[in-house]
Amino acid sequence: VIGRNGPEGKYAWAVTVGEKGQIVIPKKAREVFDIKPGDTLMLLADEKQGIAIPPKAMFATLMSTIFNGKEPEE
Repeated sequence: VIGRNGPEGKYAWAVTVGEKGQIVIPKKAREVFDIKPGDTLMLLADEKQGIAIPPKAMFATLMSTIFNGKEPEE
């Protein structure tokens, strides 16, 4: 896990993609983001920027940024 020596609140985890295309969300990530069994997650993707699985509270902001190229107006 990257983050212990990095900025507070910043994390990076390595995951392996299985034969069926599945990944396991690391336990620490599930704890940090309060992900529980049965939760639905959104996977956002941009061919240039990559893939993001945003926390529930950030979904609208990230979706607007990825699909519109800008932050939503408040």
